[in-house]
Amino acid sequence: MVQTITVAEAVGRTIAKLGAAHVFGVVGSGNFHVTNAMIDAGVAFTATRHEMGAATMADAFTRTSGRFAVVSLHQGCGLSNALTGIAEAAKCHTPMLVVTGDTAAGDITSNFHIDQDAAVAAVGATPARIHSAGSAVADAASAVQTALVERETVVLSLPVDLQEELVVFDDDAVPAVPDLLRPGASPESLERLVDLLVNAERPVVVGGRGAWGAKRELRRLAAASGALLVTSAAGRGLFVDDEWALDIMGGFATEGAADLISSADVIAVFGAALNKWTTRDGALLRSATVVQVDDRPSAIGLHRPVDVAILGDAAAVARGAAEAIETRMPGKVGYRTPTTAERVRSSRYWRDQPFDSLSDGERIDPQELTNALDALLPIERVVVPDGGNVNCYPGAHLRVPDERGYCIPLSFQAIGMGLAACIGAGVAQPGRLPIVGTGDGAFMMSLVELDTAVRLGLGMVVIVYNDDAYGAEVNLFDPYTDKLDLVRFPETDIAAIAAGYGCHGVTVRGLDDLDAVQAWLDGPRDRPLVIDAKIVKGRSWLMARRHAQPTADGEPVRIRH
Repeated sequence: MVQTITVAEAVGRTIAKLGAAHVFGVVGSGNFHVTNAMIDAGVAFTATRHEMGAATMADAFTRTSGRFAVVSLHQGCGLSNALTGIAEAAKCHTPMLVVTGDTAAGDITSNFHIDQDAAVAAVGATPARIHSAGSAVADAASAVQTALVERETVVLSLPVDLQEELVVFDDDAVPAVPDLLRPGASPESLERLVDLLVNAERPVVVGGRGAWGAKRELRRLAAASGALLVTSAAGRGLFVDDEWALDIMGGFATEGAADLISSADVIAVFGAALNKWTTRDGALLRSATVVQVDDRPSAIGLHRPVDVAILGDAAAVARGAAEAIETRMPGKVGYRTPTTAERVRSSRYWRDQPFDSLSDGERIDPQELTNALDALLPIERVVVPDGGNVNCYPGAHLRVPDERGYCIPLSFQAIGMGLAACIGAGVAQPGRLPIVGTGDGAFMMSLVELDTAVRLGLGMVVIVYNDDAYGAEVNLFDPYTDKLDLVRFPETDIAAIAAGYGCHGVTVRGLDDLDAVQAWLDGPRDRPLVIDAKIVKGRSWLMARRHAQPTADGEPVRIRH
């Protein structure tokens, strides 16, 4: 139907027409009309309490659902409040659209005036804008196309002086997003991969978030080449039901899993970044020939040099290599020996690793707590770890059902994003139990979004590992100074704070206190459960290991960020 409508309405309808699945935002005068246009066109809307929460929810929604979400913001300060969440999404190449008002061209005296395009570019996102009434539909469609085809976080600025102008809008004339065609590997590079895997004695195949659509092909390739399977943190859950799969690579890996990976002679990596966290600062790759497969040239070798670079679609490359290996060497054993099978089984999960509990009756050992919650909470879940000293407990000890059951918003290393990310992931997957693990410092930064979860009636579990401090900073600097009062705080009754928001709050000092968690699970689960876990103070196993790592000259690491 052809209508004469405002630019704001035309932009909102265009975005809805191109498949926006959900809008998260804080509405002000600069984005009021475009937000209502998206809602009127059928896009669900969640009003958040802070703009960073909106950006983080949309990021997690998009990552865990595979459908693109929209963030709606007021101009200037609304956009600047969201920039940390936008930076996180941009670093993860989340195909997300941010729609923000903007001041009128030349209105440099407006309180809201900033150079929005420069601010957006500075955090790694892609700036776009509505240039005129006549180009509004094409500009909006182009922004969506860039986000989806290029896998970029795009910020679309909509100047307020254009929003009320009229345009002729034809719903059927909105340009469609073109089909996405990923490149195929060259025959030479595919043959090199096949040769390496055929001759490998201990091959490992790694899947990242860029390989989510290649699960079947990667499992076939690993079976053909006798390889073990493992994922990066962002790809966690991809191979969860495969008997030859380890849980996770990198900093969150068990020591047994890390030993198996570091003993590999060939590591073929599909859709993973090979950053310092995934590789343990390169230690897991030192004995292997490393092949990196990605469909973006900029991703290959970004964090460290690789021996073989293959530009291509993960599924297509894995399928082609598997077919060739099955023909050349059917029945190859490789790493899949009986001895390795037992090592994989015993090393897969942190819950199976021995440890000495430090619980003392007043405070609970975080490892003991998390293992108990892992057994208690339903496996149909989506797990979100926040940043900080304690992130290894939810990040590694809570198992996941598949690749959509895990979201790790830590590419920008900002704490305080876990709660909002968990809400976004929960909205995206209503059939699963959303679980976030966060420290008390990170939680206190972001607890305002408890109101959003309560309004949504979201039955989520918020585990607050409460040591009354910014624990990472305490543990980083404690060996070198006693001036730590600025990162320590009085004890806070987080359960009472949560109850004030309308959540069900419980305090846990020992395993017996988890009866309250079971009671919540047995109930309607129509509001969040917030667990104020009074944990034993000290370094997590992850921070303890990083402090123990030697530098290149053999001296202990001093301070690592």
